[in-house]
Amino acid sequence: MKNRQNVTIKGTKGGLVLHLDDRCSYQELKRELDDKLTANLRTQEERHLITVKVEVGNRYLTGEQREELKELIRKKKNLVVDDIESNVITKEEANRLKEENEVMTVSRIVRSGQVLRVPGDLLLIGDVNPGGTVIAGGNIFIMGILKGIAHAGSFGNDHAVIAASSMKPSQLRIASHINRAPDSNPLTENREMECAYINDNHQIIIDRLQALIQLRPNLTRLVEGGH
Repeated sequence: MKNRQNVTIKGTKGGLVLHLDDRCSYQELKRELDDKLTANLRTQEERHLITVKVEVGNRYLTGEQREELKELIRKKKNLVVDDIESNVITKEEANRLKEENEVMTVSRIVRSGQVLRVPGDLLLIGDVNPGGTVIAGGNIFIMGILKGIAHAGSFGNDHAVIAASSMKPSQLRIASHINRAPDSNPLTENREMECAYINDNHQIIIDRLQALIQLRPNLTRLVEGGH
């Protein structure tokens, strides 16, 4: 007699959480998931959309299997898949995450027409001249003058920041957000090091570097060395 349940459904304020056992076969899991969802929805009279979070534990799902599970859940009329979480990633994904979390230190001047691109954080010791571009998957820290374009969080990380000893950019980008060159103000020249970040209104804000200590406490390993 089969006692172990491969699929457990838990209701939360945010919707449903599906716990999928990682010890059974994938096909067995799909069958039980289909049955459980059908039975669960019969007892619910709600007609509004219900958000579903799927947890698969130590099971690795291919892209095709993820889409199959999403499609199976979507067919249950009022269910919408929010996320599928797995504790397992591929070697390629692990290497990419490692690269995105590494800090690359570069000592050079980025001149007009040149593009410096790194997968993780960038610590540039030098200037970015007008027409030059620096792009980072993570944060950008420039120990010099930023007069060109800086694009942080290029893979979509809107918590990334840009900092420079002198902030005079032609354009700032963080994730998909863009801020044109700020109006020059002689009174603010030669000030302390500045930073740019996305605020709660989804706008790029330029502030003193010290603001990051409160806004992005995880950046202290680099920020504390800059003030």
